[in-house]
Amino acid sequence: MQGIGRLTRVDAAAVDIDGNGGRLIQLDDERVFDYPWLYAVEVGQWHLDDDEARLLREYLDRGGFLMVDDFWGDYEWEIFVDSMRRVFPDRPIQELGEDHDLLHVLYDLDQRTQIPGRGGQRAETPHWRGIFDDNGRLMVAINFNMDMGDAWEHADDPWYPEPMTALAYKFAVNYLIYSMTH
Repeated sequence: MQGIGRLTRVDAAAVDIDGNGGRLIQLDDERVFDYPWLYAVEVGQWHLDDDEARLLREYLDRGGFLMVDDFWGDYEWEIFVDSMRRVFPDRPIQELGEDHDLLHVLYDLDQRTQIPGRGGQRAETPHWRGIFDDNGRLMVAINFNMDMGDAWEHADDPWYPEPMTALAYKFAVNYLIYSMTH
């Protein structure tokens, strides 16, 4: 969020689980409706209960946007899908095509390169997927087999590859603009 604050005029605050000024929202908290954009990591470990699934569905149906990131492989994919089926049993997860607005709202992002986590590139194929509402609006942006959060977090670390950080920030800006305009 520090980078988004630097690169845009979005009111961005970093998450701080120690309570020192960040924004951390649980899916059992009605304050979720105060935020138009949510970012969730390690969703391959999610086990949403009925109340969390209901609240997330209501949030998304009201126009909220969720971006998920940093989960890898078939095992974590299945865990995530199980939770999302609780949220949207009636909506499929779809691959985002090269022409989707999300990939072109400001930056043209036709480079489908895996954004590595702290541990580096992995053998898994990266996927940009989503869940859409009845009008074709992307409600859930799914970054699978990649870790954009690490690219943002380590942007100022000289050991992390700068081209990956730059690409991850372009995705972040596109996601934010898309979520605020669609």
